[in-house]
Amino acid sequence: MTDFDPTQHRMITAQRWFEDFVVGERFVLPSRTQTTAVFAAFQTASGDTHPVHYDVEYCRSRGMPHLLAHGFQTLIHTAPGAGLFPFMVEDSLVGFLEQSSRFLKPVFADDTIYPALEVTELVPGRTTGAVTLRSTVFNQRKELVLEGMQKFLIRKRPAG
Repeated sequence: MTDFDPTQHRMITAQRWFEDFVVGERFVLPSRTQTTAVFAAFQTASGDTHPVHYDVEYCRSRGMPHLLAHGFQTLIHTAPGAGLFPFMVEDSLVGFLEQSSRFLKPVFADDTIYPALEVTELVPGRTTGAVTLRSTVFNQRKELVLEGMQKFLIRKRPAG
């Protein structure tokens, strides 16, 4: 007989509830170099076949140094599941409510991007609360290339 319990097989054992979040708290996501393989994977997933994203000579003939990343290709790297946030709220997450983003500077093949999420607002309700995260992506030149917002509905800690 084994003591293994699959319900205890978690990335983070201590679960968090709405009351546990603090404005200013940051969740760093893994940095990623935008290789041509990432471009090809995004093309396959998105179905976007415009040559600005997949034809380096097309890009160079238009004054770009390399393939230009689709804005959504940059945005996907802000997915909270790339970091620890969703593992912290496995028991308390009700849902993903909203997302917005602005694309501030181009991202090219071979750029390395650094995404992060930061708690900017906590709006309590009766049994849940809305946690707003500012999403940012910087490149290797320390330029902000994307900023946005994601909002999640999180349960308050159960009474007892």
